[in-house]
Amino acid sequence: MDLSVVVSIYNEEEGIEHFFDVLEGELNKLPYSYEVLMINDGSHDNTLSELKKLSERSEHVRVVSFSRNFGHEAAMLAGIDNSRGKAIICMDSDLQHPPAKIAEMMKMWEKGAEVVTMVRSERKDDKGLHKWLSRSFYRLVNRLSDIKIDENASDFFLISDKVGDLLRKDYRERSRFLRGIVQSVGFRREKVEYVAEERKTGKSHYSFRKLVKLSLLAISSFSKVPLQIGIIVGLIFVLLSIVLLIYSLVMYFCQRPTSGYTTLIVFLSLFSGIQLMIVGVIGEYIGYIYDEVKGRPIYIIDKIYESQSKEQDDNKN
Repeated sequence: MDLSVVVSIYNEEEGIEHFFDVLEGELNKLPYSYEVLMINDGSHDNTLSELKKLSERSEHVRVVSFSRNFGHEAAMLAGIDNSRGKAIICMDSDLQHPPAKIAEMMKMWEKGAEVVTMVRSERKDDKGLHKWLSRSFYRLVNRLSDIKIDENASDFFLISDKVGDLLRKDYRERSRFLRGIVQSVGFRREKVEYVAEERKTGKSHYSFRKLVKLSLLAISSFSKVPLQIGIIVGLIFVLLSIVLLIYSLVMYFCQRPTSGYTTLIVFLSLFSGIQLMIVGVIGEYIGYIYDEVKGRPIYIIDKIYESQSKEQDDNKN
C-alpha cells in the first residue's frame, strides 16, 4: 500500500459524500495504491450511516468508529495507528484542506521528504480577529519553545511510515499537539502552501474556548517557560521589596514617615493576583501529568467497517 489518507470526521453528514467524491477523484488520478481511513469521532448525527454507505461502495474505504467523541487529535492518531500505507496524509473532511494538493505532497515524499507540512497562505472565511489570533498563537509558541513550528501550519500534513512508527510507539501522550509533534521529530521536512476555501456545508467545531484550550496545550507541550516565569516574577518582587525597604528607611531617618497604606494595598493585591496566576499555570501542568499517570486509552474503537460489510470489534489504545 502506497498511501493512507486519514480523515477525522465529527457530525459531517451533510457534506461527507461530496467530500469523498472529490477526494476519490483526485486519488484516482495518481499512480499509487491507496486506502481512505474515515475516523468517526463519536458523531451524534447520521454521519456513521453515511460512512457505512461509502465503505460498502468503495473497497478503498475503511471506517473506524469511536465509542464516543475523543477529539480531533485522538482521531488523527487512531488513523495513523491503523494505516497501512508507506505515506500517511491527515486531513479534514470540510474541503478546506484541498485534496488537489495531495499530488504535490506525494511528489515531495517521492523526493525523500519524511514530513510535509501544509501551510495556509490564505483562508477565505478568516475574519480579522481570528487571523490575528492565529498569527499571535504561532509566534507565541515559537518564542517560548525551542521547537519552531511553521506559521499557519494546519492538521493537513503528510508523514512517512517511519514517522508513523514513531508516533505509534513513542509519542503516546494523552494530551498532545500533533501538528507540532510531527514537526519536532526531525528528518527531512518540506512545506507546501495552500488556500483554505470556505466551508460549503456544516459549521466549524472549533469554538473560541476550544482554540484557547488548544493554545494552552500547545504551549505546555513544547515549553516550560510558563513555569519559569514564576521564578522571574519572584525575583522582580524581591527587588521591589528591597527598593521599598530602602525607601522606608530613608524616610524614617529623614523624619518624614509616610503612611504607605495605598502602596501596601496595591503591592499586596498585585502580588496576590500574580501568585494565583502562577498557581493556575502550575495546576495546568499538574493536570497534564495526572492525565498521563492515569494511563487511560487515548481512544476506544467501537467497530471498523470495511467493504463487503466486513466488521470487526477492536478495543485498543
